[in-house]
Amino acid sequence: MAETLADAIGAIAVEVGAMVHGRWRGDYERWEKSPGNPVCEVDIAADRLLHQRLTALDPEAGWLSEETVDNDDRLARPRLWVVDPIDGTRDFLRGRDGWAVSIALIEHGRPVIGFLDAPARGQHWRAEAGKGATLNGVPVTVSGRMALPGSRVPADTLPKVDADLVPVARPNSIALRMAMVAAGEADLLATLRWGAEWDIAAAALIVAEAGGTVTDAHGEPLIFNSLTGDMFGVLATTPGIHAAAVARLSERARAASVR
Repeated sequence: MAETLADAIGAIAVEVGAMVHGRWRGDYERWEKSPGNPVCEVDIAADRLLHQRLTALDPEAGWLSEETVDNDDRLARPRLWVVDPIDGTRDFLRGRDGWAVSIALIEHGRPVIGFLDAPARGQHWRAEAGKGATLNGVPVTVSGRMALPGSRVPADTLPKVDADLVPVARPNSIALRMAMVAAGEADLLATLRWGAEWDIAAAALIVAEAGGTVTDAHGEPLIFNSLTGDMFGVLATTPGIHAAAVARLSERARAASVR
């Protein structure tokens, strides 16, 4: 069987994931790009390898990565690579397994192929638009949760107003927390802050292809390759609780979205 574009991207995800995993819990240089925003030399090495491999695969696609200076040229490209070399850098630096290599291919503002490779967890997530999502080759589907109270949320703690929700294990990688919704391990993931497209592009497709609903924090559709490369929040849920989650978070989202 001929290798598809998705197969080729998946092989790159595995290659870069293996390289990063080989340096996990090892010695490497680390610093802060800004206060509270850590990075290490492994992030940079992974970014360079991703750029080399992916641009060779599709030289016409633009590039948006956490570890590369943004270039407005991407806005005029027909396709866009959106990558996070190590999503969950804090867990990587702490020797924890809650990190992943994230790769998404965007066409006309929508992700069409997405991969998360999390070798420290033995997880390889894949999604193609219209073809479903898999974890280690096995199809995944969101839970059938229909009521917001009792919904599982990846969180260390929850505010009192959300005491009717159930916290479950929370990896540092937001992409992996979204993937938990795709796999039915959680019912709801919400952030109420401005964030970068590279954090969620691949995971958004994985959740959607697993039957979930993914929007920004206001309940609006996600559009990628924006001028600023960011968006306000993300809300990934089972379909049955999405409207209730939007309603519960609406006031908080309005207040938090003001820049």
